[in-house]
Amino acid sequence: MTTHYPSHSLPTAEEVAIARDSGRALSAFLQTRAETQQIEIFDDKGGAHPVRVPVSALRLLIDALTEIGEGNAVSIIPIHAELTTQDAADVLNVSRPFLVQLLERGEIPFHRIGSHRRVRYQDVIAYKERIDAERSKTLDALAEQAQALKMGYE
Repeated sequence: MTTHYPSHSLPTAEEVAIARDSGRALSAFLQTRAETQQIEIFDDKGGAHPVRVPVSALRLLIDALTEIGEGNAVSIIPIHAELTTQDAADVLNVSRPFLVQLLERGEIPFHRIGSHRRVRYQDVIAYKERIDAERSKTLDALAEQAQALKMGYE
């Protein structure tokens, strides 16, 4: 499978509109207990070609269309993918040197291929979820403290 890393290009207004309409149309057909659905793809000459697609893949497609329909760029990275330090830094939206510090401190597991570090995507996401949870907990504590001190945050 080809891994597509973030391209940082936002969809055009036309792509946003098409994605929004397509996502809604496909959503209507997921109200099924079937494990697969059949869709048709049309070639340049208008010929229809039926394609069986797992419902799980259609759900993923709808999620991607929903994001594009909101004007967001979308990338697909397999859970088991290995990332370069730059790719991992891009996922976390941090600098590569900062990511390398995290790796060297043992906060995210990695291994080396020659002199290059590689990080598993699932480890990067696990770290992101962990720090997001810590941040949320800290923000909740600050909000509670502000309310207790009657700082105008009722």
